[in-house]
Amino acid sequence: MNMRLVLASNNRKKLGELQALFNGLAVELITQGELGITEAEEPYGTFIENGLAKARHAAAQSKGPAIADDSGLCVDALGGAPGVGSAHFASVVLPDADREAQRRVQDAANNELLIERLQGQPDRSARFVSTLVAVRSADDPEPLIAVGRWQGRIVDDASGDGGFGYDPLMFIPALGCTVAALDAATKNAHSHRALAAAQMRVLMREVWRLG
Repeated sequence: MNMRLVLASNNRKKLGELQALFNGLAVELITQGELGITEAEEPYGTFIENGLAKARHAAAQSKGPAIADDSGLCVDALGGAPGVGSAHFASVVLPDADREAQRRVQDAANNELLIERLQGQPDRSARFVSTLVAVRSADDPEPLIAVGRWQGRIVDDASGDGGFGYDPLMFIPALGCTVAALDAATKNAHSHRALAAAQMRVLMREVWRLG
């Protein structure tokens, strides 16, 4: 029997990526929103601390195992910013629309601000960071933690129709295009989330003894 694993997020695209990355593992991944669980506070300055807070919150509310993905973009010339604040880098007044429409408005504003902050900066190196934190219960003393980093550089001209967030501006030299120009299969094979998920699969099999 598969373990029901609550994803501490309501991001459907993130759910889809993780479902693909955990394919073959004995887990059934569902979003916390499907269970009526509210989003947790993320008051910390690191991906690990926020990931743990979100995973524990979802586990407490669902009374079972949960996993959180705290991820973002770290730009060297900006001292690691936007970092844990990647999703709300720009301050915008979101329209009274559905969640996905609001996310698109926020993404566009974030990308515009990023390009503005990098004007005149010769160093465009950056990395996507994904930190996965999984707990068997809210008071699990041994959370599983996996971190993936995907190195690239920020470009001024957005390119590609796929992905979300900063994907249109994140150029991956090894692949010769932005993340938004990649098909889902290629992205899931190389991304920061793919690297973290591969580590997490190993941990879940070794520590949680999942098939």
